[in-house]
Amino acid sequence: QVQLVESGGGLVQAGGSLRLSCVGSGRAFRWYAMGWFRQAPGKERDFVSSISRSGESEYYVDSVKGRFTISRDNAKNTVYLQMNSLKPEDTAVYFCAADPTSNLGTVTTALNDYDYWGQGTQVTVSS
Repeated sequence: QVQLVESGGGLVQAGGSLRLSCVGSGRAFRWYAMGWFRQAPGKERDFVSSISRSGESEYYVDSVKGRFTISRDNAKNTVYLQMNSLKPEDTAVYFCAADPTSNLGTVTTALNDYDYWGQGTQVTVSS
C-alpha cells in the first residue's frame, strides 16, 4: 500500500504556471504507474495525465497537451505535473493516483485502474 500527498496548488492568473508534486510512501512507489486527475465543482473526476513506472511512457488528455508535463523521480518517490499557460477552465482539485497493476511501459487513463489516491490540491486560475 502507498500513501500519496499532493502539494503545489494555489491561485494563479491565466497564462501563469504551477508545479504540482505528489510524494508517495514506501519502496513500492517505483512499481506503480502514476496519474493525475482533476475534479471541478459539480463535475466528475477526469483524467489529466499519466506516466509509466520508469517514466518511458506518458499520456495526456487533449485539453492539456503542449501545456502540461508529467514527470517522476523514483529516487524521491515523487511525481510532478508542470502546468504552463494555465486557463480558467483548468480550475479544479487535482489528485494524484497510483496504479499498482500496470505493466512496464504502459499507462492507463481509466480512473478505476488506480487503487491509491491522494487528498487533492486546489488549483484556481483567475481570468
